[in-house]
Amino acid sequence: MTIAVTFLPRTAPGPLPPIAFIGGGNMASAIIGGLIQQGVAADNFEVVEPFEEARTRLAQSYGIVARAEASEALARCAVVVWAVKPQTFAEAARPVRAFAADALHLSVAAGIPSDSIARWLGTERVVRAMPNTPALVGKGMTGLFARPGVESADRARVGQLLAPTGELIWVDAEPALDAVTAMSGSGPAYVFYFIEAMTEAGVEMGLTPEQAQRLAIGTFTGASALAHSATEPPSVLRERVTSKGGTTYAALSALEASDVKGQFKTAIRAAQKRAAELGEEFGRG
Repeated sequence: MTIAVTFLPRTAPGPLPPIAFIGGGNMASAIIGGLIQQGVAADNFEVVEPFEEARTRLAQSYGIVARAEASEALARCAVVVWAVKPQTFAEAARPVRAFAADALHLSVAAGIPSDSIARWLGTERVVRAMPNTPALVGKGMTGLFARPGVESADRARVGQLLAPTGELIWVDAEPALDAVTAMSGSGPAYVFYFIEAMTEAGVEMGLTPEQAQRLAIGTFTGASALAHSATEPPSVLRERVTSKGGTTYAALSALEASDVKGQFKTAIRAAQKRAAELGEEFGRG
């Protein structure tokens, strides 16, 4: 199973056509907000959002008038972004299908297989995306899979649409999205977990909570930036800061003694397994 890395294009494939969002929550807001910052007008979007609070937030933040239900207004949209909860996808698709037969469909709903999406919407032009929450600050990682009916121009359009959220990785086999989900989709929670642990340890060693949290977050930010820019693998970077008999060596020895790496890999595998289960559970509708 091959994962191909695609760097985001800096030149857009022409102006964005009208775009529909089914669901107006955090992920939809992250994409919409980024596009508006790049100069896309608020009237370029059609949003279907059943919850009044979310519709009000979109109006206040971006000047977008969201609708509670699908309508013929969706027919003008060349791209439909599905930002709904997995368990509501099948139901949400029924009223939209009549208005979006010719659109490109991009799903950011976790776990729903593209076979199910294509069946519910009556089209093969379906792209599945697995973004993560750092997309809210433009630092996300998004895994993507395109069905055979998706053309190269469609892929370029998806890249343009998701550019404000961060980096993209296209995979050539849909099951690889379960691995993407386990790594980067759930991954921010792993990082926050370790930041919590480092912060708590810092407080126990006499630092203030503010000092400990600042050190923990700054260390993750700096180390990630170094790993991103380095030509060497993380294992080499780790070895460079690990002198035998030193403080780092003592810490890593304790981690190895507890098999933290093995347990961590087991945890990621558990997330991958659950992602596949969710696809089977919610994709039957």
